[in-house]
Amino acid sequence: MPYPEFFVAPMRAELTSLGVEELRTSADVDAAVRNTAGTLLVVVNSVCGCAAGKARPGLALALRHGVRPDRLTSVFAGFDTDATNQARAYFTGVMPSSPSIGLLKNGTLVYMLERHQIENRTALEIAEELSRAFSQHCAQTTHA
Repeated sequence: MPYPEFFVAPMRAELTSLGVEELRTSADVDAAVRNTAGTLLVVVNSVCGCAAGKARPGLALALRHGVRPDRLTSVFAGFDTDATNQARAYFTGVMPSSPSIGLLKNGTLVYMLERHQIENRTALEIAEELSRAFSQHCAQTTHA
């Protein structure tokens, strides 16, 4: 493990403070997919700069949108390896990357934002992209 857990804790907290549930094992991932009716967001978190400066802030902005997924979850690449590999198994037809953000509907991947789509965008552009995906695939309406 390249970084100690205390180094990663703030990166985990950045998502959990938004109501994102951490999935730490492959069983956690399978249970989330199996037990979520509707839409399930799975963030593949990372220690890289594009996760810190773009993906996590972009997600935070997107969650202010009036429509959002039914359930918000994350796995942490490089730390929760089994959980990350299991989440990626649900991302059919997509090469593994981190950070990345997948949206599953009733267990099937319907949207994927990959690293190459994150690293050259601003947090605001990512938020706009995620908001469009939420509007297209999610039914839950929230009040920001």
